[in-house]
Amino acid sequence: MSKEKVLITGGAGFLGSHLCDRFIKEGYYVIAMDNLLTGDIANIEHLMGNKDFEFQHHDVSKYVHVSGDLKYILHFASPASPIDYLKMPIQTMKVGSLGTLNCLGLAKDKGARMLIASTSEVYGDPLVHPQNEEYWGNVNPVGPRGVYDEAKRFQEALTMAYHTFHGLETRIVRIFNTFGPRMRLDDGRVLPAFISQALRGENLTAFGDGSQTRSFTYVDDLVEGIYRLLKSDYAQPVNIGNPEEITINEFGEEIIRLTGSKSKIIYQDLPKDDPKQRKPDISLASKVLDWRPKFTRSEGLKPTLEYFQKKVLG
Repeated sequence: MSKEKVLITGGAGFLGSHLCDRFIKEGYYVIAMDNLLTGDIANIEHLMGNKDFEFQHHDVSKYVHVSGDLKYILHFASPASPIDYLKMPIQTMKVGSLGTLNCLGLAKDKGARMLIASTSEVYGDPLVHPQNEEYWGNVNPVGPRGVYDEAKRFQEALTMAYHTFHGLETRIVRIFNTFGPRMRLDDGRVLPAFISQALRGENLTAFGDGSQTRSFTYVDDLVEGIYRLLKSDYAQPVNIGNPEEITINEFGEEIIRLTGSKSKIIYQDLPKDDPKQRKPDISLASKVLDWRPKFTRSEGLKPTLEYFQKKVLG
């Protein structure tokens, strides 16, 4: 009997590659699809040659075809860090709109269940704290971050339209800051920036006065939450994140201690529309999915630091 097939778009990315690992472990045949714009083939190199895995080099903003039956589609293709989507604004909008449309069409054709990777960025610079799924957000649609924020908001609306109009089985995960091995050094987000700067003995660059907050989720916790959501009967958006909140200054000091670096924290101007607070309300995930994060930030930072040490120090 052949294995059930899963398509993971953005499969060579940080999150996508971890999802490939999980679904192979769960006994599925996995197709990773990626145009390698921000993904890295090195993230899935260990899966090459596995009889239950295949890689397709393809841009999902163009027509998507998969032969045979398909059980699930997980749409994770998209630039996801400010440094990427500010550099590739059109591609970001296209993968959130056309890419999502193509994947939804494929799901409809195959009778597959589809999960989309949304983001805490749909809440923008939030006026509600912590952020729950009922909050509609505070987003500047024409600001520099709008290309990502609005692409994800449109993606949610399009997915829900397919769910209500076509009766398609869909799931929406709103992902909060996630970290772990396979993050890119030049990702531009605070965690890889701080760790790589500390390992090189450089000063840590914080934006604004460093008082803004973030909540960091270890990748294994996120993958577990996504897997549970996919298998659930819940079609509305669900926050998956770790509600342990920390200021950027506190996080910088933590990285300096962890690496034993003599680095100092220096400050640059806060980018336009950068959110000042970020903390998920995960009561819905706890209730509907029986999910809560298992890893503390310090537990997750150990394997993450080991990964970055190999990358930075060789």
